[in-house]
Amino acid sequence: MELMTKYQYTYFIHPYIIDETRYDKYIMKLLKDKRCSYKIFEKEKDLDIYNFFLPNVRSHLFPTFELRGEALKDFNDLKIEEKKRKILKDPVQYFTYDFAEDIQGKVGTENGIFFKIEGIELICFRTGICFFTMKTHLENTNKFTDLLDFNYRFKDINSEFASLKDYENINIQTDTFNDIKDISEFINQVTGINTKSKNTSSGENVINSQFYTYSYVCVETSNWSEKASFANIENDFLRYANVLPSNYNSDFNKANIEHNLHIIEKFKYIKTTLSNMSSNVICSGIDTYNYTKLPYEYENQYFYLYILALYKKIFLMKLNAEFRQYDVIVKMRDSFTQFTRKLWNKEVTLDDTGALYYKTLIKTLELEELYSEIQNKYEVIYKELNIEKNNTYYSIIVILLIFSLIFNTINIIFLMYWLS
Repeated sequence: MELMTKYQYTYFIHPYIIDETRYDKYIMKLLKDKRCSYKIFEKEKDLDIYNFFLPNVRSHLFPTFELRGEALKDFNDLKIEEKKRKILKDPVQYFTYDFAEDIQGKVGTENGIFFKIEGIELICFRTGICFFTMKTHLENTNKFTDLLDFNYRFKDINSEFASLKDYENINIQTDTFNDIKDISEFINQVTGINTKSKNTSSGENVINSQFYTYSYVCVETSNWSEKASFANIENDFLRYANVLPSNYNSDFNKANIEHNLHIIEKFKYIKTTLSNMSSNVICSGIDTYNYTKLPYEYENQYFYLYILALYKKIFLMKLNAEFRQYDVIVKMRDSFTQFTRKLWNKEVTLDDTGALYYKTLIKTLELEELYSEIQNKYEVIYKELNIEKNNTYYSIIVILLIFSLIFNTINIIFLMYWLS
């Protein structure tokens, strides 16, 4: 029996880094863009997010929750320059891109895979680490194989190594974009890649042009239920979890899967998979919660948990790449200290499932190992630099003493000669 979907969507996430020296100008550019809107989280409208995150993390991730009533009205009345100054005091800024119509497209020729881009959001941290996120949804198909092929092909459209020939059958059917190259150029334009001031070398070393894939799919009850064993769709599930195409026929090595892929199986008919480049949920329509409440939670509460974990990873990787001379090490040490105090040691949520998801994310992305590596490096290098600094001081003192000794000796000889 062919595997069929009941409902699905996929977010494609592209991290990028804006140099901190031009971050203010970048935010102003977004505020001036007529297609771009500053996103404000409101307690009444986003109550599930508000209740999901603990206060300390919530105030850091969603500072606009504090904008309510007259404060919100006053904020909306501000001029652009005043608005920029106000939002730059917050640790995170959110923007949405508004288009006159949903962006539709097609993968493949003739009876290809039609898809729709339902939303584009920018999430920018004050450290310069930002995320371009794009929500897509397949249309006119409920074949699971179409979802596999779409996710596999689309995740690489922004890659600098991708051959445009490989994507000539991904057609964009909208006035907004003419073809797939327009999407890639749009991403470059929004993220500032084409500006004269490019990302720092450390940023280039830690950012992958390939999209992170964040996907949800609910399959039909006839494919997964008490009467239909999950074993029948396990290979399709593993392709989905690893973002592989439908024609991937190699046998899956169970040992490698367990090492590279973490699977959360808290509920009987929901499986969440996490890898270094993806977070995917597959569930069965046997439970109404799976296709009503779960897709909403996954693209809201869990989505921002995923962004937070990715931010931590990129922040730590960026620090790890920025070991330079003494003055830079001191600055990076301060950033590391602030990161530890404000985010690293904070519990994120009291929700059991959310806490399990986040804990698994931390393990999958190997954040604790990366944090320990940086902490050890800083301790060693900082001590070495202090020793070097002290040695320099000692050398200078010794040189001064030698000059002083020579000077005093000359004075003594001069006085002896003069008195004689």
